[in-house]
Amino acid sequence: MPGEVKRASRVSAMLVKELAYLLTRTVKDPRVAFVTVTRVLMPDDLRSARVMIRLIKDGDVEARRKDALTGLASAAGLLRKEASRRIGLRYAPELSFAYDEGQDDVTRIEVLLEEVKAEERSRSR
Repeated sequence: MPGEVKRASRVSAMLVKELAYLLTRTVKDPRVAFVTVTRVLMPDDLRSARVMIRLIKDGDVEARRKDALTGLASAAGLLRKEASRRIGLRYAPELSFAYDEGQDDVTRIEVLLEEVKAEERSRSR
């Protein structure tokens, strides 16, 4: 059907919300403080999930990124179990975590566009 959304997309959206909730309420590891889930990528079989994260604070520090990913990897079992239970999935997807570099590119493009607009405004005066 043309108007239908894939089940993987719907489950991914639910997983983003549940993981964000669990990271703030359940995981007590200080390495995952200030981590936000940006998106979850899942195949159609729902057996695995690539969780893309960003750091709200110190995201530009490479050591902080590695610490956060290490903390998330150690909490993956808890997150996997709780998120799948809360969503109601028969099989808990295997979670892998990665830092979302794409957002840095978007931010850089926005800064460059603002610079171009400011330059055009200064020329027109």
